Amino acid sequence: MSDVERRNPEDVAPTTSEPPRQSRWRLALYGSLILATAAVTAGAMYLWQNISQRQIEARETVFRVVNLTEDTVDPVEWGKNFPRQYDSYIRTVDTQRTRHGGSDAFQKLDEDEQWRTFFNGYAFGVDYREERGHAYMLIDQEETERVTKFKQYGACLQCHASVLPGYRFKGKEAGVPDDQPEEQIQKGFEIVCGLPYNEARKLVDDQGHELFDHPISCLDCHDPETMQLRVTRPGFLSGIRQLAKSDQPLPHLPSIGRWREGSQEKEYDPNTDASRQEMRSLVCGQCHVEYYFKGENKVVTYPWDKGLRVENIEQYYEENPHTDWKHKDTGADMLKAQHPEFEMWSQGIHSRSGVSCADCHMPYKREGAIKVSDHHVRSPLLNINRACQTCHRYPETEILARAEGIQDRTRKLMDRAEDATMSLIEQIQAAGSAGADDEKLTDARKLHRQAQWRLDFVSAENSMGFHASQEVARILGEAIDLARQGELAALRAQHSLEAPTRKDQGDHPSDAPGAGVIPARVKGASTRPEGAEPADATPSSDDGATQEN
Repeated sequence: MSDVERRNPEDVAPTTSEPPRQSRWRLALYGSLILATAAVTAGAMYLWQNISQRQIEARETVFRVVNLTEDTVDPVEWGKNFPRQYDSYIRTVDTQRTRHGGSDAFQKLDEDEQWRTFFNGYAFGVDYREERGHAYMLIDQEETERVTKFKQYGACLQCHASVLPGYRFKGKEAGVPDDQPEEQIQKGFEIVCGLPYNEARKLVDDQGHELFDHPISCLDCHDPETMQLRVTRPGFLSGIRQLAKSDQPLPHLPSIGRWREGSQEKEYDPNTDASRQEMRSLVCGQCHVEYYFKGENKVVTYPWDKGLRVENIEQYYEENPHTDWKHKDTGADMLKAQHPEFEMWSQGIHSRSGVSCADCHMPYKREGAIKVSDHHVRSPLLNINRACQTCHRYPETEILARAEGIQDRTRKLMDRAEDATMSLIEQIQAAGSAGADDEKLTDARKLHRQAQWRLDFVSAENSMGFHASQEVARILGEAIDLARQGELAALRAQHSLEAPTRKDQGDHPSDAPGAGVIPARVKGASTRPEGAEPADATPSSDDGATQEN
């Protein structure tokens, strides 16, 4: 037997190699660590590159493709430098309805035919449509029957067209030099206002280009060099300066407060005195306001000398006698409210909280690293996420329900005001048919003017009460009260023609026919003396039901 064969198995040295399975596991682990490290490194490099790119993006907010000047009206040219803003601006062609409005041009006179009666004898009684988006402002103005069937003036262009180059051209043509830009624009504005609408639309410059061929454009709200917001409408500049001189409290416009406390050596100028946040409302207030065409030259004038409330504006119209038309059914001298969103917003909680028009109607949005205002101007109810939830941390359904709840209650109260005003019109007609002359109907007609002015102020304002719900309720309450007072005044005028002489009616006035009778139309109307405290009233069990007639 050999030595190897005789060796004890225990004396043989053990092997030092690992089992194959364990070796493979270690190799896989090392490979995974290497791959993970490579992936993390690649991810970090990609993140760094992305951050750098976004930082460059954030610095390069403008693409300097074209040179923008004070004569660049076409928004397409602006869109070459500001494609993000232009992309949202052109979406104002979209039409979409909300429960009480939106941007679909439906015929309001078909939705509620009582308004044909309210506007009888006036152009709005023929065509009264819901407004569409900014892109349609000029074409809608040209196509409405209020223009095609009635005489209108170039004054309309101040808020329906991009007007600055046209105003400057006409002002310069009238002799105002270029070194007086504001005076030049003001002069051109006054000239264009007094022209017939169709004539103003056809005005051309020295090269034969139309002066007013675009709707509201970028130039109307932005300085082409700095892109800063600016106020450009001459009518607004005059109006806001008169408002600044009034004693109306304006806590939502702190720059006017500071101007009032200062020396007032210069006129208030929103372009230099107002903050950027204020400008985000003032640029909208250039057009979304109450106004009228003053004098023979039809100069667009904002009646803000006394303040912004409905009664302040009414007082202005009384002290500066103005009538939009004589009502065909009642003979009353009437006022037509335009679209007083700025005035109504000024009375609401959002304005007092420093919330601007643009915060809700043009909310900020992010595109990459850039934060821009959404120029798709529309109802916040169509964009609750960005328009509302930035401040209000509630579900969209809850926010929508709250907003529509305010609007629904306003609509019901407005229905009652409409019924009361319609009853007033019918009673004045009845009194006139019975033989009441102008003298006897003076009080009823004055109350018709006052009641319908308030009703129309709410109806023409495009938030259906949301901008200032308590103020709207107050105005509609006054409208109902004034309409019922007017109905009683017309009834008294009618009864004065029918009442017998004292000799025929006996010794007691209550013996007269019809004495003490309240017509069915005015059951529940207040008859307490002026200044008396109202009695406690029991609320109706049918909340919001139409006033019983």
